[in-house]
Amino acid sequence: MKTKELLNILEVNSGKNLLFEYAPGQLVGANYHITEVKNVTIDSVDCGARPDFWKETIIQLWESPLEIGKRDYMSAYKALSILKKVDKVKPMERDVEVKFEYSNNNFHTAQLFVNDYEVSNEDLILKLGVEKTDCKAKELCGVPETVVAPASACAPGNGCC
Repeated sequence: MKTKELLNILEVNSGKNLLFEYAPGQLVGANYHITEVKNVTIDSVDCGARPDFWKETIIQLWESPLEIGKRDYMSAYKALSILKKVDKVKPMERDVEVKFEYSNNNFHTAQLFVNDYEVSNEDLILKLGVEKTDCKAKELCGVPETVVAPASACAPGNGCC
């Protein structure tokens, strides 16, 4: 999901509670806060020595230990207000991927993609998920899409890695 799509969904559903499903059936606690919004630039080189460059928006969620047991979720309106305030200080890129950074005692820190969302009578649920790492230079390295390459396929001197 792009940042502009997220902002639009929050605007359209501003009267709803904003919930985050970080794994199937697992919700971020109602005690969450938006603690940081990052405009991130990735400037990388893949294992085939090809440069790449892109930007992302990363929104950090944190569960306050002082509010454990809280029942009322943040509204989409409040979340949008926070993001608008941030946007005035550090403008967000609109046409870039938005991710949510989150962890708890039972879930490792991860940058989660917005895979989908669901709207009910009272709630807007953003369905988050992880993506597996991948080799971007499969063609260059001769790695088939469906088969894991043996370690020797990325040996020094073969043009990959």
